[in-house]
Amino acid sequence: MGIRTVAVHSDVDRDSLHVRFADEAACIGPAPSAQSYLNIPAIISAAEIFNVDAIHPGYGFLAESSYFAEICEACNIKFIGPSAAIIRLMGDKVEARRAMKEAGIPIVPGSSEPIGSPGEALQVARETGFPVIVKAAAGGGGRGMRIVRAESELNTAVETASTEAAAAFKDGSVYIERFLEEPRHIEIQVLADEYGNCIHLGERECSIQRRHQKLLEEAPSPVLSPELRSEMGNAAVAACNKLGYASAGTVEFLLDKDNKFYFMEMNTRIQVEHPVTEMVTLADIVRNQIRIAEGETLGYTQDDLLIVGHAIECRINAENPETFAPSPGLITAFNLPGGPGVRVDTYVYSGYSVPPFYDSLIAKVIVHARTRELAIARMKRALEAMVVEGIKTTIPLHLKIMDDPKFRAGNFSTSFMETFLMQNGGKGTRNFGEVVASAV
Repeated sequence: MGIRTVAVHSDVDRDSLHVRFADEAACIGPAPSAQSYLNIPAIISAAEIFNVDAIHPGYGFLAESSYFAEICEACNIKFIGPSAAIIRLMGDKVEARRAMKEAGIPIVPGSSEPIGSPGEALQVARETGFPVIVKAAAGGGGRGMRIVRAESELNTAVETASTEAAAAFKDGSVYIERFLEEPRHIEIQVLADEYGNCIHLGERECSIQRRHQKLLEEAPSPVLSPELRSEMGNAAVAACNKLGYASAGTVEFLLDKDNKFYFMEMNTRIQVEHPVTEMVTLADIVRNQIRIAEGETLGYTQDDLLIVGHAIECRINAENPETFAPSPGLITAFNLPGGPGVRVDTYVYSGYSVPPFYDSLIAKVIVHARTRELAIARMKRALEAMVVEGIKTTIPLHLKIMDDPKFRAGNFSTSFMETFLMQNGGKGTRNFGEVVASAV
């Protein structure tokens, strides 16, 4: 786009590829995120030193901080994302549920307010019907969540979830929803400009996850019909129109066995898995974010959307594939797969030392092909060609998933990994050592 870029980084990330490729770079603090990537004064100071016009918050740390968005506005720096008010509304899961209900979007039955007492929790759970799930009102990513199948477990679950939520999000508020057994996790990508134009870019299937953390995503979903895709997409667009949303965003739904969908949450930022949507639509989502922030119109309508082929993304984490323990350290050899329909997003290279301070994600391998069957075959080839030595990675885990009959048939839900891991030796699989030798 011809826009000069300043990369901010902690002192342990100074050798990261994003720092190397940016036009300018600014160190904003030491390794602990509270002293660097969450250090708003340091980030704003860097922005002012380099006279920047806008800040793109990425998809972590301050990406969904309404306070940070307000600070940017106060400093006459454009925050590349929706308004602070929208971020704040969608960041409060209880308020988000209420807003979606008012917009006519189906929501999972549950509490309309944060739980205030054990008696209230029991009343809501009884009205909702067991099993229920206790969720952090201010959080996400699987933290502050507990499934409850009996009344005797409820008080402990509420207390545990609240304590975990307070530690993770500095807000111990929790609410209760009905727990849907074996749903699919489907999310709709939306783009909306500041002039009321909004479209959706189809769905992403995100049901392959462990402890509510996504491992693999694909687009389109293998189970959505064109009619259901249109219905869910239109619901997401209607929600954005009701909110006055402007930017890229994702409306996340749970899809039950009867193909009924329910609003779960909205992410007011770019998603880790956005590349699969880009591969099947040719839309550059980050470019659109920037264009919208510049005050431009979308320039196209829903009728212009065309979904072609199938895309899959595997998140490659620096983790032991058997125990999922983090595996930071020096990468001694690194080879990326290539060829038609293969994309890799990464910040590492041979000779780079993966720090132990942040998320273990080191690369995303994305493939695109004419059909889902061909996409799976292409992903297998790409994973087998990828070399990461010196640390352990989840490449062997993804290779196993590619061969799983239920995955290949598209017959899975959010409980897939639980069953998959039990069938393959508990936390991991006894055979992964052999796969590591050949694939990694």
